[in-house]
Amino acid sequence: MSETFKPCIVVPVYNHEHAIGAVVDGLLVHGAGVPVILVDDGSNSACAAVLDGLAAVHAPRVALVRLAVNQGKGAAVLAGFVHAARAGCTHLLQIDADGQHRSGDVPLFLAQAQAHPESIIAGHPVYDQSVPKARLYGRYATHIWVWINTLSFDIIDSMCGFRVYPVAAVTALAARQRIGARMNFDTDILVRLYWAGAQVVNLPTRVSYPTDGVSHFRMWHDNVLITWMHTKLFFGMLPRIPRLLARKWRGRAP
Repeated sequence: MSETFKPCIVVPVYNHEHAIGAVVDGLLVHGAGVPVILVDDGSNSACAAVLDGLAAVHAPRVALVRLAVNQGKGAAVLAGFVHAARAGCTHLLQIDADGQHRSGDVPLFLAQAQAHPESIIAGHPVYDQSVPKARLYGRYATHIWVWINTLSFDIIDSMCGFRVYPVAAVTALAARQRIGARMNFDTDILVRLYWAGAQVVNLPTRVSYPTDGVSHFRMWHDNVLITWMHTKLFFGMLPRIPRLLARKWRGRAP
């Protein structure tokens, strides 16, 4: 890695004690020496003990940030950004704790981030047979709203939690805008970064559904949060229409 490209990996963890060890092992093998930050989002005692053990065994490469109470995936990732900024990291790779993402693709994501340092490298899921069909079809409602709220097809999938962000861009956004703290985080932050002018590089990656059988998606509660998020984004998009159209036109210009 170059001196001007200093990435880290952040894993938000909430009660994934059965999967997180394998995830960390994969990141240590495939992460090219990049430091790993585990963010304990108010997990139970069993998971907390596993995280303590991983941080102790793999120190100093693996660090542990602990939130006293569960605040949601988005809040955990943003806590990771605070730690990353203090450590002088330029880029943050986010990956889920349940083992659904391929740690073997981490070098590809980091290489793209180094090649496109101002862009968001967003995972574009390629699913296997483990994906629940209801979840697969349900994602398309969000895809459509994201295409409307950006007036583009530049974001193929806004819900995948495997991506790389420039730390400075997210830090600046979080300072001026409240971002969804729970399952609405991944889409909310990506659309708002796009509005702020960030380019998105979509990178295909194979995704399997949780190896530990644990999902924290709450059907009714999280769907309400996501619906409210899309509503706010839609009305936030309206005054941005001229700028979004101008960006689209510039992208087509020879």
